[in-house]
Amino acid sequence: MEYSTAIVFSQLSLFPSTLQTETRAYTFKPWKQRTCQSTRFQCHKMYVPGFGTSPESTAAQHLHHFFNYIAVKIVAAQLQSYNPEAYEELREFLDKYSLNDGDKFCADLMRESPRHKNLALRILEVRSAYCKEDFEWDNLKRLSSKMVDDSNKKIMMDYIVDTSCTVEGKQIC
Repeated sequence: MEYSTAIVFSQLSLFPSTLQTETRAYTFKPWKQRTCQSTRFQCHKMYVPGFGTSPESTAAQHLHHFFNYIAVKIVAAQLQSYNPEAYEELREFLDKYSLNDGDKFCADLMRESPRHKNLALRILEVRSAYCKEDFEWDNLKRLSSKMVDDSNKKIMMDYIVDTSCTVEGKQIC
C-alpha cells in the first residue's frame, strides 16, 4: 500500500512581506466559490547554487556527448556488416581517441584522413537524426521521474525498516 503526502509551499512565506497588511481589501477565503477564471499559483523555480549554467544546460551537454556515443555505436554496427575495412579503421581510431568529448572526437576523426572524414560526417549525420527524430524525449522525462520516485521510496522505506522494530507488521526487536 502506498502513502503520499502533499504539502503546498507556494502560499507559505519565511519572511514577512511588506504587502501583507491587516487592512488588506481582498483576503483569500478558501470557502468561497472560485470564479471560472483559471487561477494559477505563481511559483518560482528552485535556485540551484554552484552551477555556472543551469542544470538543464549541463544535462543538455551530457546528452550531446551521449548522442555522439550512440551515433558512433550505430555507425560502427552498420560498418561491421557492409564495410569491414572502415569498421576496423573506426575501431583503431576509437582505441586512440576518447569519446568523452563528442565534438573533439568528431573534429579529430575528420582531420585524420579523407576516409576518416567520411566516417565523421556520417557520425554527425546520425547523431543529428537520432536526436531530432528517434530519441524519445517524453520517455526520458517519464523514466527519469519514475526512477527518482522509486529510489526516494526505497530510501525512505529502508530508513523506516532500519529505525523501527517492525518489518512487514512483525515485531523484530
